[in-house]
Amino acid sequence: MAELILLRHAKSQWNLENRFSGWVDNPLSADGISQIKGMAKKLRDKKIDVIYSSPLIRNQETISRLFVDLKGKYPIYFHLDAKLFTKRSNFISTNGSYVPVYLSQNLNEKYYGKLQGLNKSETIKKYGEEKVRLWRRSYKIAPPGGESLMTVCRRVIPFYKSNIQRDLKTGKNVLVVASHNSLRAIIKKIENLSGDEIANVEIPFGGIVVYEIGRDMKVSYKKELS
Repeated sequence: MAELILLRHAKSQWNLENRFSGWVDNPLSADGISQIKGMAKKLRDKKIDVIYSSPLIRNQETISRLFVDLKGKYPIYFHLDAKLFTKRSNFISTNGSYVPVYLSQNLNEKYYGKLQGLNKSETIKKYGEEKVRLWRRSYKIAPPGGESLMTVCRRVIPFYKSNIQRDLKTGKNVLVVASHNSLRAIIKKIENLSGDEIANVEIPFGGIVVYEIGRDMKVSYKKELS
């Protein structure tokens, strides 16, 4: 059995300001930074062999600050999308103090298109609560110029199968630190949820979901760490 740990990044500055972030890089807020110690406490007893995340700074900052409290281990980052990346470094296997972090845009948050940077409350006033809810949570409906969750699944799930699932099959415990909709795409895949079912799935900032997964990729255990 291996563990798959899904962690939503801590609250960013634009989350604090109630803005659509999408692919716009913005750092953690002071509130988000204060969440890290609690997140680290929940993960302290977990063995983490490998981490997957996106290049968005709110995810990388969450990981870096998390490992300040998870003493004795250090994240080292590899950019899977970069041309200079050719293979997994031999350095990782020679020093047990380091945990490899593989970054890919495939794990980015949903692209919110023309909504990025807009205040969510003001957007609701302009377009109506129901339309904005569909843009944010429905499976097939995309915000103007942006991605639907279905589109997010089309990039996340192949990446999950070729990278994360491969490590789980070898018995490695995998931590995925990412944004809400990329994590929802993974949950849809491993729990085999319908489009309607995934619309109701929510993970809070700093939320952690743990799955125990066999080599056949079947889930034997799920727990939310609160």
